[in-house]
Amino acid sequence: MGNMMRGVSARDKVKTENHESSQKSSEDDMVVVLQDYPSPEVSEPIYRMGEKLRVIVQEDYWWRVRSVQTGRENYIPRSHVARVYHGWLFEGVERQKAEELLLLPGNRMGSFLVRESTRERGRYSLSVKHRIVKHYRISRLDNSWYYISPRLTFQCLEDMINHYSDSADGLCCVLTSPCVSGTTPQSDISPEAPPVVMRRNFDWKKVDRRQLVSTESCSDNVVSYGVRNSIAAYLSFSGDQDPAWIKAQSRKKKSKSVYALPENSLANIVYDNDV
Repeated sequence: MGNMMRGVSARDKVKTENHESSQKSSEDDMVVVLQDYPSPEVSEPIYRMGEKLRVIVQEDYWWRVRSVQTGRENYIPRSHVARVYHGWLFEGVERQKAEELLLLPGNRMGSFLVRESTRERGRYSLSVKHRIVKHYRISRLDNSWYYISPRLTFQCLEDMINHYSDSADGLCCVLTSPCVSGTTPQSDISPEAPPVVMRRNFDWKKVDRRQLVSTESCSDNVVSYGVRNSIAAYLSFSGDQDPAWIKAQSRKKKSKSVYALPENSLANIVYDNDV
């Protein structure tokens, strides 16, 4: 871990044991989309800026890729993507593009990426999303150790990221998470199925008449309150009323409470007539 990135560029790899080589090879296959492809002016984009892709086949100009987010597989021009290592080391991404990526939906305060200079191999900068995107130059000593502040040096970039993920230590904020892709396009989101409410099956012939005409709230009643009200209203118009129901309604009327506003309460209300 200590010498993972020492004295090498993002492309260079150090020979390790078989399982480590396999892991690095997997990292080599990860790229990030730098701009929507195809352009929205041409058609609906297949891949959107910030989306991370797995490279399946590399050719001179066209690369066959698969979206990590949606699983969609297609071709994309090599010029539209950049290599990503360790989830946060972006190869050949310029300052402006780093800002665009970090400002995508899904990135919170402290989201970050390390970008390799497009002009000088092995030269890096740290870009962090805060109130605005902050940029820090990562310098290197003669012994190939890295630092942002000369008082604090690191043997490799990974050690540096781990440290600033625990403590801001002079940065604008603590590093929280690597730069991630934007929100999934609406067209790729499958609508949620409407909720299914299970109803108890019952035989209408076995329902007690008092349950049909009673408007009292009861959790054990198999007929909903709305249905009971409708049936009661129908029976009242048709004249076919149950004596028990009439008695219950009379009892409810007697116990019904009435709340009256104080006479002077309306005087303090200001009405807006300007509609």
